[in-house]
Amino acid sequence: QCKEAAYEERWYPAGKWACVTKGEPMYEQSISMSFMKLMRYICKENSVGCYLGMTVPVLNEIHLTKEGTELEREVVTAYYLPGEFQQNPPVPTDPEIHITERAPLWVITRVFYGMTTEETILREIGLFWELLGSTDTVLRETYIVAAYENPSIPQRRNEIWFICRA
Repeated sequence: QCKEAAYEERWYPAGKWACVTKGEPMYEQSISMSFMKLMRYICKENSVGCYLGMTVPVLNEIHLTKEGTELEREVVTAYYLPGEFQQNPPVPTDPEIHITERAPLWVITRVFYGMTTEETILREIGLFWELLGSTDTVLRETYIVAAYENPSIPQRRNEIWFICRA
């Protein structure tokens, strides 16, 4: 019998990402504004003036408050640059977009479906902690929400990533 795994471990190599940081009053505002900036960069607003190609997932790095009951306002939204642009990334025309070399990443990840709001993310983090139990192998203050589909899709596929300690 095949049963869907509750979570999986994954390793991602180092690479270059285009990132935008926003700290709007609501999580959804931050990711929406950041994603629109990244889409303009992907579509043409870059030093080569052409469409770069879409990659997935788009990552949203979040941080919990000290109490762990809500998200910090600042969210980093990141788009992985396609392979042909890894060595020489096109320069964004928008000064709010930064090209960042991210270190290799080891994560424990769990799928969830639907909209990503502060409420759903906090619920998913809580459910994942219940599933994992007590462990000190992952960070407790930084998490990643990975989006695989267009935000307009009602039951889109997302993942919550717990970042493993080095």
